[in-house]
This record gives sequence, C-alpha cells and structure tokens, in this order.
Amino acid sequence: MPKAQKTLFDNQRDEALQRQAPLAARMRPRTLDEFVGQDQIVGEGRLLRRAIANDTLFSIILWGPPGSGKTTLARIVAETTNAHFEPISAVSAGVADLRRVVKEAEDRLGMFKQSTVLFIDEIHRFNKAQQDAVLPYVEDGTVILIGATTENPSFEVNSALLSRARVFVLEALRDEQIGTLVDRALADAERGLGAYRVMLAADARGYLLNMANGDARTALNALEAAVLAKPPSLGDRRLITVDDVRDALQSRATRYDKHGELHYDAISALHKCVRDSDPDAALYWLGRMLDGGEDPLYVARRVVRMAVEDIGLADPQALALTIAAQQAIHFLGQPEGDLALAQAVVYLAQAPKSNALYKSYGAALGDVAETRNEPVPLHLRNAPTRLMKGLGYGKGYRYAHDYDDAQIDQEHFPANLTGRRYYEPTGRGFEASIRERLAWRDAHTKPAELRPPGAESTAPPAPGRRAPAGGDALQALAGEESQDAGDDDGAQVRRPAAKRPTKPGQRGER
Repeated sequence: MPKAQKTLFDNQRDEALQRQAPLAARMRPRTLDEFVGQDQIVGEGRLLRRAIANDTLFSIILWGPPGSGKTTLARIVAETTNAHFEPISAVSAGVADLRRVVKEAEDRLGMFKQSTVLFIDEIHRFNKAQQDAVLPYVEDGTVILIGATTENPSFEVNSALLSRARVFVLEALRDEQIGTLVDRALADAERGLGAYRVMLAADARGYLLNMANGDARTALNALEAAVLAKPPSLGDRRLITVDDVRDALQSRATRYDKHGELHYDAISALHKCVRDSDPDAALYWLGRMLDGGEDPLYVARRVVRMAVEDIGLADPQALALTIAAQQAIHFLGQPEGDLALAQAVVYLAQAPKSNALYKSYGAALGDVAETRNEPVPLHLRNAPTRLMKGLGYGKGYRYAHDYDDAQIDQEHFPANLTGRRYYEPTGRGFEASIRERLAWRDAHTKPAELRPPGAESTAPPAPGRRAPAGGDALQALAGEESQDAGDDDGAQVRRPAAKRPTKPGQRGER
C-alpha cells in the first residue's frame, strides 16, 4: 500500500510548522547521506544502514545522549521505508493510544500487507504495564518497534521487550561533527541561517562547539538565538562574537541525570576515588554530582558506606565524621551543606584504608547462611526463669570481669564452628593496634592448636595491662553455692554469692 497522500491543508500546516520550528528541527538531516556521526551503526556496510536501505527493518532500541541523532534516525526511517510510520511520545501516550496504534497496524497488515513501524520516543518514560502492552505485538510482528532513550535500557526497558530488540548505542557527537552541522546551518538559506549573512568569529565557533558538550541540538538552537538577537553591524552582515554565544548558551550543556546511568557511574567514580586515596578527583566527582542536581542526602548515605567499607577500623573517626556530614546537610541545606560533604570525602580519601571489616562480615554471613538452625550454646543462653536454669541455660558461663584484663578462653560459636576467625585486621592505622591486641589475647587465652600464626604463648602482656591470672581460682569455686545474676547486657553469669553486686529488680534480659 502506498503511503497516504497529504492534502493541501496538510502541506500548509507542515510548511507553517517548519517555519516556526527551532533551527535544530529545521536542519534535521533527511537522508542517511546527510546524517552526521554514528558511523559505528550507520556507516557504509553497517547492519542498521543496510536494513534501512533495503527496507528490512527489525525492532531496535536507540540509546544515546541528548542531541546525538536518535529521533533524526527514526525520521530518516520514516522517509525511506515503505512501512507505515507511527510516532508516539512516551511522555504523553498511554495504553489506550498503544491499543489504537496496534488495532490500526493489524488492519493495515491484514488489508494491505503493509508493516507498521512504531516509534516510541523516550521509551524509558513508559512504566512496566505500558511496556508489557507493546510486547506481544512486537513478538508476533504486528509492529516493528523503534524505541529512543537517553537512559540505559538495561535498567529502564523490560528484559522481555529488550530481548526482542537490538540495542544500538549512539555516542555524543564530536566537536568537528557538530561543526559540520553548524556550518551547514550558516550556509543554508532555505532552512538555516543563510539569509542572515552571519559571520561567526573563529573563537566564538570554538566556544560554541565546546560548550555544546556533544549535543547538536544545543549548539544549533544557541546559534540561532545569538543570530536573532544580534542586529546587523557590518552592512547587512551579523558578526557573532564569543560574548554573543555566551549570552545565548548561559551555561554548558549538562548530561547528568540523577535517575539515569550517569547517576550510578558518577557515584561509582566518587567511591573509587576515595578508595584509591585521590582527594582531588573525589572533589571533582562530588562537584559533578551536586552541580548536576543530585540529592545530597543520597551522596551522604553513600559516603557513610565508604567509611565503613573502605576505611573501617583503620580510622574509626571516619564513620563519626561522615555521620556528622549527613547531619550537616540536614541542618544547613544547600549550598552550605555541600562543604560538609567535601570535607568528608577529602577526609576519607586521605584516611588509612582497610576492608578487613567488610570482608569479615561477609564471611560471617556466609557461615550464617549455612548454620541458621544451629542452637545457641547452653552456657551463653539467658536464664531468667527457674525452669530455664533447671535446663542448664547459662550453666558454666564464666564472667570475664572476674579475670585480670577481662580476658578468658571460652567458646562462643556453635559446636561446628569452633575456632572460626573472620576478622583479620590490617597493619594500617588504628587496626595495627587492634592486631597487636588480638595477638596478645590469642597468646594468653586460646589453646595452642587454635592460635593463629604468630600468636605465641610467650607474648608479653599488653602495654599498661596486667597479665591474666588464669582460671584456677575460679575453678576452685565451682563447688560453692552460687546464684545467677545479670550484667548490664542481661548475660547470665556464675559467680560466688558473696561477690555478687545486687541490682534490685533486675531479672536478666527480656
């Protein structure tokens, strides 16, 4: 079936829209030969170019930054294919619109054997239900889908729909490619700015290309704004200077999206800069995120995570400082609170690093997954009632504070995890002191077969502390009358009644 013929009114409307459209829309390439950039997908001999030229289209997702040519490429398909082209925007369309398009596509295919290309601009704006509504018709060939998105389709497009379409990645245009489009617009008297006889100063041109940041739409529309605002100065010519371009642009085009892929890439970069002890790069990525509109509380939460994951006990103060930064953001707001985050990331970047705590907790969770049903050892259980005491709960527990230095050899794991060790402190920062303390403890409390390498039984006492006296005195009291008492945490202890401090009303933990 040939494409529907436009009426006189259609042509008049299109001409009026064309005259009023921004420069970027008027100068939109109409053929693949006019298309600039993206040679990796539409260059000579590439798959997508051959599919368009041969009218053998298949469902595709075009993923790329703003101004990279996604919509232009879809419109070129509309001009070259024999299929009916049906464009909709995910911003305004709903399921009812999709049903209408599908019904018309079914009729068209049944009556005229004509395929329908459904172009969904900003497909990432469709929710799951809307994307699911398209899926069966893409699968059975009722429509050929072209979806355009600035967001990573791995996150924003349903996996079922994604598996039925080829993803083509478009790149931000290079400066020379945008320059080609700018020069074309300046020379074109029909669709562009040729009638204004514009003289674009070389430094203004370079500034425009740089500030466009790979976005052709930004460059062309800023150029048009600068030209229209500048009266003729050299006869009937208009000289566009750097100041003219700066006024038209206002600020550099930013591609940061706090809900998109760059959101995750930027926080990943910040985290890695902190981990790699690079405070300067950490400040840069923090600035990129906050300047792009990122939620500072999201950044603060991630900075707290960095403190415990990559610094840990090598510098215990890191956690306190990051919590303080998060509170400062609440108290000060922006932009004042941004400095608190800057202080925190610089502190973390220069702090000694350790992931020992991160790894040890992960290892503990691994054992937890395998031993969730293991009972708590009897001597560690709480015994607030006579029945529980009669069942042996808390029996044999030895109270650490009855020993010099409050150190005691007592098993705390379930039976099949005896002797397990997770936390292995590094020799960096405060963890060096922790490592010395743990080695001293092992040498004085654990049997030789359970001591880690390097924990010798002849190790001297910890500086400033007395060596433990051993358990003989406590063992001698085993036959004496004793009673249960709860410490501040409610743990049950076995101690002589004469030495037990009384706490009226205390009955153990709840």
